[in-house]
Amino acid sequence: MPAWSPGIVVVGVLYLVPIYCGAQRDLIAPLVESLVEVFGLQVKQYPPSFDLELAFDSLRGQYSSRILLAQLLREVPEDASRILGVTGVDLFIPVLTYVFGEAQLDGRAALVSTYRLDDQLYGLPANRNLLADRLRKEAIHEIGHTYNLLHCQRNPCVMMSSTNVESIDLKSDRFCDHCLRDFRQEATRIGIRQ
Repeated sequence: MPAWSPGIVVVGVLYLVPIYCGAQRDLIAPLVESLVEVFGLQVKQYPPSFDLELAFDSLRGQYSSRILLAQLLREVPEDASRILGVTGVDLFIPVLTYVFGEAQLDGRAALVSTYRLDDQLYGLPANRNLLADRLRKEAIHEIGHTYNLLHCQRNPCVMMSSTNVESIDLKSDRFCDHCLRDFRQEATRIGIRQ
């Protein structure tokens, strides 16, 4: 049983799609364990069949998270409740310099990148545990958006907005009581039964 939901039986599958993960591929297995614990969905890995380079913007030297989300949605398996892309490339949306991830609010697709979560990008020594912790928090945050959860102001809720890695480090990997209640209501509405 997931930690958040004693007595709730979950119906559905979260497909995790590794996209250009490279050296970060070893972070996938612990991430899967965390997602099962938090969301209670069965998690299956699914290889991408699209060309990641379709999302590359040569002027910015980054990948469009919007295009990647659209690509993920084109190949959602029939039994998928949610789909999460995990990538090692630098993501952006047109109005921001970069994003750690993006999701469809009240949709099925989410995306998260390890690129800016890695201390080595900032000239610091590699810290695999910290990178795995940041990835877990951002993946839970983005999937939370697919359950119609907005950004939260209650510290240290995982749904707090993060504009830098320091703000990720300050938040927890759990929903506050308010967001947990909203998540449970939304999960029940879309097919989790008690």
